[in-house]
Amino acid sequence: MNIQEYFGRISYNKPHKNADLQTLTAIFQHHIQTIPFENLSMHCGEPVELDLQATYNKIVRKKRGGWCLEINHLLFWALQELGYEVCILGANSYEPAEKGYTAEINHILLKVVIQGDSYIVDAGFGGAYQMWQPLMLVSGKDQAQVPGIFHLMEDNGIWYLEKVKRKHYIPEPRNNDIPDTPGLGNIRKIYRFTLEPRHIDDFQELNEFLQVSPDNILRKKSICTLQTTNGLLALVGWSLTEMKYNYKEDTDLVNITTLADEEVEKTLKDKFNIVLENKLVP
Repeated sequence: MNIQEYFGRISYNKPHKNADLQTLTAIFQHHIQTIPFENLSMHCGEPVELDLQATYNKIVRKKRGGWCLEINHLLFWALQELGYEVCILGANSYEPAEKGYTAEINHILLKVVIQGDSYIVDAGFGGAYQMWQPLMLVSGKDQAQVPGIFHLMEDNGIWYLEKVKRKHYIPEPRNNDIPDTPGLGNIRKIYRFTLEPRHIDDFQELNEFLQVSPDNILRKKSICTLQTTNGLLALVGWSLTEMKYNYKEDTDLVNITTLADEEVEKTLKDKFNIVLENKLVP
């Protein structure tokens, strides 16, 4: 595993001598704009190994993406290599349909400390709730980014990540369009977490469970999302969504296309730079 090879994968060629916030932000943005959040392996009959070398080979050498356990683990390794003070945290994601947080930890994120200030860094949430910059670990502060306003709230040692929702403008709406996510008013809850440091081995059971549990969303849907310079791309099953953030004030532009079977592979290559070794069953 080689940090220069990783930089080549994320198209990063700027100086990185200082483990500072500016460098962290730049590397993070390159990471989320080149490495898709995707679960295609389980829809191609490929096992997902929670091993750093396997993750590195898959994402860096085979130019694939991965889910949070893979993407954030790779970023954790890269930031450690660059001299950052970084640790892994575990989160319980919010399930809108259940109107509550999952009982078990089902997501990993990173905490990075720079000159005494703590930041939350998470490259593995994907979709419209993916942060584009590290978030300062402060409670109650609105932190505006291109995707929207994020804020963290702390209560008795438990931290909550939320995002202010924007309106969607869909030029040609259809019945199968993505419904607006239910939540409290215009606030979308994302996940909750504590600052207890974790080790990647703590997530081995979760990694195995997600691959076999028929009820989780990752088993039910093939997903591939990638952040772009002004929005995001998302291929869910045969449905391709292209979103442009803040197309007009407080409104995101959303275009949705339904692909034919033969278009899926080409779209993955052209839009996400992914070439699969095995046959995808969307």
